[in-house]
Amino acid sequence: MIRVEFLGPIGKGPVEVKANTLAELSERLKEDKALADWLPKCAVALNDAMVSDLQTHLKTGDRVTILPPVCGG
Repeated sequence: MIRVEFLGPIGKGPVEVKANTLAELSERLKEDKALADWLPKCAVALNDAMVSDLQTHLKTGDRVTILPPVCGG
């Protein structure tokens, strides 16, 4: 299982998901309508390293963090 954590204003607790790649994980997360709006705007970290390739392979025990855009001043 992959642990998925959501930061900031997404307002969703962590979930455990079965997925082999980030692309597969993305499709599963898009099934949640509340997340579907956030996902295109967010950055993704895999085990604390930023990733952008949806073909990145996942393995049991990986932690994916969904990071919403931020602004500040």
